[in-house]
Amino acid sequence: MDPAALLAAYDQQLRVTIAEPPRAGIVHERDGPLVRVVGQLRGFVSAPRDIGPRGPHLDALIARQRDRFAARGETVEWKLRGHDLPRDLPDRLRAAGFLPEAVETVMIGIVGSLADEPAHPPGVTIRATGAAGDMRRIAAMQTSVWGRNWGWLAADLSGRVAADPDGITVLVAEAEGEVVAAAWLVIRPGTEFGLLWGGATVPAWRGRGLYRALVSRRARLASARGIPYLQVDASSDSRPILERLGFIAITTTTPYVWAPSR
Repeated sequence: MDPAALLAAYDQQLRVTIAEPPRAGIVHERDGPLVRVVGQLRGFVSAPRDIGPRGPHLDALIARQRDRFAARGETVEWKLRGHDLPRDLPDRLRAAGFLPEAVETVMIGIVGSLADEPAHPPGVTIRATGAAGDMRRIAAMQTSVWGRNWGWLAADLSGRVAADPDGITVLVAEAEGEVVAAAWLVIRPGTEFGLLWGGATVPAWRGRGLYRALVSRRARLASARGIPYLQVDASSDSRPILERLGFIAITTTTPYVWAPSR
């Protein structure tokens, strides 16, 4: 687990790649060094570590992304990592109307050391699902957990499963017929990484090992596919748990977001 080597692999394999099969209504576009995802609820821009252009040329590149989504009336996220260049990129994004959201930590763990299945809390089952009804139940759980409308998630997950059933596995944890946690594993073909997304748990079931059980289950799925590493963008709540499981931090990530209301 050499952090510098893992960071180099992360930069090379998981950035500015068009890895997902196209979903209905969603388009991947290239603009110089950038990859732009257009047509989803929140558009997305990803860049290499060193974006290349400087000064007015960089400002023009940023403005083109903003204006592309402004013309569509869509919000867009520019995903910025803590080690990205040039160092004045955050200031230039702010000047173009992109505002930072909460910083997360990019963490990587070794699949082999995570695949031992821990015991679930009594009365809980964890299963994989692709059913539309389960996606709606997961979205309702997320809405309850985060206190804002996550209804869009049901269609997003269903669309991902339909477009690439081998590329995503959605796990749902249930107790007495209720969804108490959910998480999903995303596989990027041609890379060494499985990506951990989701991971929400209702408050009454936190601290009982569900988060760890979902990480372990996804590690077993990744191991079966010959994938050596798991990668996650960890919140401040998740980071301590992941550190105890052996994940290491390699950089940070901050969403810089522009919205039409601005």
